[in-house]
Amino acid sequence: MRPQGTTATATAAAPAAAHTAPVAGRIRAAAAPASAGSVAGIALVLAGTVSVQFGSAVAALLFPRAGALGVVTLRVTLAAALLLVLCRPRLRGRSRSDWAVAGAFGLALAGMNTFFYQAIDRIPLGPAVTLEVLGPLLLSVVTARRAASWVWAVLALAGVFLLGQGGFDQLNPAGTGYALAAGGMWAAYIICSSRAGARFARLDGLAVAMVVAALVTLPLGIGSAGTTLLEPEVLGLGLAVALLSSGVPYALELLALRRLPAATFAVLMCLAPAVAALAGFLVLGQSLSALQCLAIALVVAASAGAVRAGGAGKG
Repeated sequence: MRPQGTTATATAAAPAAAHTAPVAGRIRAAAAPASAGSVAGIALVLAGTVSVQFGSAVAALLFPRAGALGVVTLRVTLAAALLLVLCRPRLRGRSRSDWAVAGAFGLALAGMNTFFYQAIDRIPLGPAVTLEVLGPLLLSVVTARRAASWVWAVLALAGVFLLGQGGFDQLNPAGTGYALAAGGMWAAYIICSSRAGARFARLDGLAVAMVVAALVTLPLGIGSAGTTLLEPEVLGLGLAVALLSSGVPYALELLALRRLPAATFAVLMCLAPAVAALAGFLVLGQSLSALQCLAIALVVAASAGAVRAGGAGKG
């Protein structure tokens, strides 16, 4: 769920979404002239980030009913249906390489969402997003190829070290592993999203990729939750998750990118771990220690710093 047209560093910092919202269509819009200090643009980005992370918190509320795999299936399948209706992607005249790119994009989406939901089923939302964002952060550092970027990477690792103080077993080793795997898939998603954006107009590539992701996750969700997925309350909450985590943030961020440069947008998206911690506390009652809050702050600062350093490298 993300665009084409900005630097790899700016793209790397733009989530979430995904399980956060789509890169493949947003960053292309960043080419439009915009005011860096636009208060409206900043507000839209922050609202989109809040929507994504609170959508993840709502998803966690569904886990006791449908399980993590069932919720992934609901979110991805309903989001795919919405995209197909809204985008009506053009499928004729596509080359084999076009379909290969869209397929890889879909697999990255499926993996990113599946691993992330497995993570937040086991560890608090804030630490999960903090660990997940290491994937895009590493991609940003590698593509920037500047010594300053590695300083920010060390700062991020310091944050992760603090997050694991007392042992990562307190966070659940499996949950930690799933969050790191989600980060790896997020990095792959960013790369695939950029390539899909170069081959497909509008959000056509994203729509096709979401269908692929739905086809991959559907058997897992049905096998895990069965007919529970068809219960009206579960379907309703699943639709809310799809809208909060995909539809609403995509629309808000697309509008924001018409007002803000991509670099400013990317820095603001680095606030995701902090917003996730807030959502986990307010919706799920997940409290964090002062040390964990400091760890999240370090990773947020490192992500923003890496984005800015990468932007300087491009200039």
